[in-house]
Parts: sequence; structure tokens; C-alpha cells
Amino acid sequence: MKLSRRAVVSAALLLSSALSLTGAGAAHAAGEAAATGYVALGDSYSSGVGAGSYDSGSGDCKRSTKAYPSLWAAANSPSSFAFTACSGARTGDVIAGQLGPLNSSTGIVSISVGGNDAGFADVMTTCVLQSESACLNAVAEARAYMTGTLPGKLDQVYSAISSRAPAAEVVVLGYPRLYKLNGSCIAGLSEKERAALNGASDELNGVTAKRAADHGFTFGDVVPNFTGHEICSGDSWLHSVTFPIINSYHPTAAGQSGGYLPAFDSAV
Repeated sequence: MKLSRRAVVSAALLLSSALSLTGAGAAHAAGEAAATGYVALGDSYSSGVGAGSYDSGSGDCKRSTKAYPSLWAAANSPSSFAFTACSGARTGDVIAGQLGPLNSSTGIVSISVGGNDAGFADVMTTCVLQSESACLNAVAEARAYMTGTLPGKLDQVYSAISSRAPAAEVVVLGYPRLYKLNGSCIAGLSEKERAALNGASDELNGVTAKRAADHGFTFGDVVPNFTGHEICSGDSWLHSVTFPIINSYHPTAAGQSGGYLPAFDSAV
């Protein structure tokens, strides 16, 4: 059978590609294959505060077996899994205490960070305990920090990750909007306060997504998954004010499995 010129060229290209896997090409492929470990960094939204089932060895970091990093690792069996995310972590804490497991064999990294730098806990305390005007002022100050100071701090974290794990695919997870506006809540914060807090979440996500993109990272937007499951929705995947108090305004186990895990999984 006589082959067409296109078939001959295609066959030659395929042969060339196959041969290129010898020598340096094979070494490169082996290097990529070796970079299959997974390291989970970040704050309480990554450690799983609010989801329960905490690892007894994680102490105050409260790393949950129901957090999205644990769920993803269990389902995908990476060659190694290091879970260093910690409740309360800021960007400086990630750099100082969480990057140890990163190396040339790290293939995947996940991280959520920035909310604590922007004073999320203090803002929520102000909004719950003080006046509407005090709440709105606190939100405005947090947003000014997000746009003015936080980008540089995120750059430091992202650069450190790239330096330690140059082969890794890095997924930066965002934060959900806390409230469904005009929802089922009849007490607590005012609608104006809820709208302001949602706006702050959007601001934080926007800043984080921009910095992630500029470092070649993927941003995992969880807002679509949490839509319809905010506080005041009647089917919330987020704790409102609750006890223990540390769980307040954090995802439940359903928020981790239904909100964060799909966002991470689709980004990898």
C-alpha cells in the first residue's frame, strides 16, 4: 500500500518523538514523573477548622481528616502527602513554618492564605459586637490592606513556593462569600454589614487571583460552589457564630467536601 506524503511525515514525526525520549528526553520525563508529591499549605480554611475530626497530632493547627487536602489525598494517592496548613496562619507563618516538605519531587501544592493578614477575625469580632458603622469602618480598613499591603506579602509566599518546588503545580484557593443576602436570617448583622463582608471576600479573592496568575499559579474559586450554601441560605456550609468559637465563619465538613474539594480537584 502506498502511503501519502502526509502519512509519511506523520510517521516520521511520531518516530522522532519516540526517539527523543531517550537520553536527555527520558531524563526530563523521569523528572516530571518523580514530581508527584502533594503538599497542603495555608490557613484554617485549608487545615479544616470547623469540619471536625482533627488529627490528634496537629494540636492548635486543627488539621482535619475532613478537610479538602486530606480528602483529595485519600482519593488520589499521591506519592507523598505533607499537610502543614495551620489555623491562624498568616503569610509570614507559611514562610517560616510550613514550607519544609517542599522539594523537587513536589508535584502539587495547595494553599489558602491572606484572610488572617487582612484581620478577618478582628473584623468579624467588630461586626458582631459593635455598631454597624464600626463594622463598616473595619471592613473598609481591611479592604485597604488587601489592595495596598497584601499583594507584596502574597508575592513573598508564592516566590518561596516556586523556589523550593520548581516543578510543582500550585493551586491557590480563595474564600467563600459568607452571607446570602435577603436570606433566612432575621437577627444578627444588618444587610448592609453582610453585603460589606461579602464585598470584602470578593476583594480578597480578586487580589489573590491576580497575584496567583502573575506567578503562573492556578486560582481555585470556591464562590460558585458555596452559592446557595452561605449563612442565611437555609442550607449553610459555613458556621455562623457557634461554639467552640474558633469554628465560627469556617466551612463545615460539607463545605470542605462540597465547596473546597471540587474547586481544588478541577484546578489540578
